[in-house]
Amino acid sequence: MKKIALLGSTGSIGQQTLDIVANNPELFSVEVLTANNNVDLLIAQAIKFQPNVVVISNEEKYLRVKEALTPYPIKVYAGCEAIAQVVEMGTIDTVVTAMVGFSGLLPTIRAIKAGKQIALANKETLVVAGDLITRLAIAHRVEILPIDSEHSAIFQCLMGEAETSVEKIILTCSGGPFHGKTAEQIENVTVREALNHPNWEMGAKITIDSATLMNKGFEVIEAKWLFGLKPEQIEVVIHPQSIIHSMVQFCDGSIKAQLGLPDMRLPIQFALGYPVRIQNELPRFNFLDCPTFSFTAPDTKKFRNLALSYEALYKGGNLACVLNAANEVTVKAFLNEQISFTEIAKINELAMENIPYISQPELNDYLETDKAARIFAEEIILKKTH
Repeated sequence: MKKIALLGSTGSIGQQTLDIVANNPELFSVEVLTANNNVDLLIAQAIKFQPNVVVISNEEKYLRVKEALTPYPIKVYAGCEAIAQVVEMGTIDTVVTAMVGFSGLLPTIRAIKAGKQIALANKETLVVAGDLITRLAIAHRVEILPIDSEHSAIFQCLMGEAETSVEKIILTCSGGPFHGKTAEQIENVTVREALNHPNWEMGAKITIDSATLMNKGFEVIEAKWLFGLKPEQIEVVIHPQSIIHSMVQFCDGSIKAQLGLPDMRLPIQFALGYPVRIQNELPRFNFLDCPTFSFTAPDTKKFRNLALSYEALYKGGNLACVLNAANEVTVKAFLNEQISFTEIAKINELAMENIPYISQPELNDYLETDKAARIFAEEIILKKTH
């Protein structure tokens, strides 16, 4: 029985993780649930799964959660520091980091230092501070299991293979809702159009990141740290069918690919059950339903965020931290209809050009960089809206 701390239980990944727990009660139990603002869903989850601890990040909503859970033997806490503390509990085996954005960094660090196995859905942790996280994981002998479908695919393809035999990895990308559109066509797309992903059901932030190819850019950076690769060993191809989740090419020219229907429950279940594959009743892929696979190169001129990610990867230091922070601000502004779709990448690039570069950052440098990049992006947006 694995006891799980689920950080970000009310988001898309969090809810699907709980689906897997509910379907495998003999294998998993929930020790901790955390959420940011979605009080009603958090309360319903707590009543159903009966965790030891619940944490609501928004301290203003603490009393509401506390009162609703008073009849149950569940401890209730509030605030970001409480989330960082509960992952250290001795009763936890695996921490699933499904929080969105920079907020997942500190809890992940604390969980690693406490020796917990990490099932990582919060890609920003490795994007922002991959060098630091990697060093900590090695020092504390902690295994980081990827939940992203692409990185899970790479992880599975590498099982039983020598690290030195890898020539390159190929991350597949659906292309998002604007694949094949001209630069003029995407200039004035609406929020609704950007949220209409053709293959995957995800939260708003990651769906917009998918539409701008920022999500794929972050996955490129994350892959470098997860698998110890050089930037030139990481390739991206557009695969609109989203059946091949990623591939590994080896030194002899052979290629392994991991395939499956686009369902996030598959990589989540693999990470939770590793090293054992767990039987399930999820739909199966039929090759006759999709007889043709297609592949094209991504257009980094139209979708600048992917190019910016490679730039951050090659230069290193705190540049990816700048990119992530600015992107969190610009995506929020786009969702609030304060800026256009194409301005997301333009403001991100300006932040990368203007925030001071630090070649060998430590934790405080990342925290200060994140703050500075957010302020910079917010000021630009404010000028545009006034």
